[in-house]
Amino acid sequence: MTLKEKALKIKAIVLDVDGVLTDGKIGYSQTNDEIKFFDVKDGFAINLALKAGFEVGILSGRESKANRIRGQELGFTFVYEGEKNKSKGFDRLLVEHGLQDYECLYIGDDIIDIQVLKRAGVAVVPNDAVKEIDNFYDFKTSACGGKGAVREAIVWLLKETGKWDSLIQKYL
Repeated sequence: MTLKEKALKIKAIVLDVDGVLTDGKIGYSQTNDEIKFFDVKDGFAINLALKAGFEVGILSGRESKANRIRGQELGFTFVYEGEKNKSKGFDRLLVEHGLQDYECLYIGDDIIDIQVLKRAGVAVVPNDAVKEIDNFYDFKTSACGGKGAVREAIVWLLKETGKWDSLIQKYL
């Protein structure tokens, strides 16, 4: 099956957070609140994907208030946090949202993501993903995590599925 054929089956975009939606850095304020930085361009692409009818959300190994705030701000369809075994978390996501694994595009960047990358219909990694996952993706973005990798993958998906032109028409 070609990558385009796989793209046409996608119904959900599942995102890791640290190293994918962020550059992987975590900071703490003086009150011990976690600080993360998210790319606005990724957020805009997520908004377009939601408008196109895709379910979009996160599957993260860590729990974080920052993740939940960003998810709420963007209107994520789902938020799965604290999933140390991502494959089990992915199973739960599939059941709770009536999806098949081949209907999901997954973006991950580290060893913990390998099992889901192997199962996803389309597996994507950011340019700065760890080398250990080099054999487990369909394509690698030119952008790094937290710096446009999510946007690049979503724009690719929207173009492959023929949804891009109609979504951006109002901005032209």
